[in-house]
Amino acid sequence: MLDFLYTVLMVFFVAVGALQTLMGLFGRKPGNFEIILTAGVVAALLVQLLTSIVLVVMGERAVISTLEFFGYLVVAIFVPLAAAAWALTDKTKWSTVILGGASLTIAVMMVRMMQIWTGVSPVAG
Repeated sequence: MLDFLYTVLMVFFVAVGALQTLMGLFGRKPGNFEIILTAGVVAALLVQLLTSIVLVVMGERAVISTLEFFGYLVVAIFVPLAAAAWALTDKTKWSTVILGGASLTIAVMMVRMMQIWTGVSPVAG
């Protein structure tokens, strides 16, 4: 897992999650903008997946467990997809909050993925 990519993705996931959560709490119902943000989260995760596959093919491995790392990554891809399905069927402000919560959940999962890949927690001081 590349440190630079990790940092960029974390900033993106937290920003999208915070924005969507706030929009939902202020009463905004899910629309095209919110779904596009969620599609961006999925696209970013697919970039991470492709990058990770290339790294593994080139011989790099996760310190703790490469299989566990990819398990987290695949599940992380499904989280925003499930939230988007929810938002498309339930057009309330809470669906927008759920979209934000999904992005923030992925940020937490990224911290764990980085810990699995490097063997060191990125948030430990």
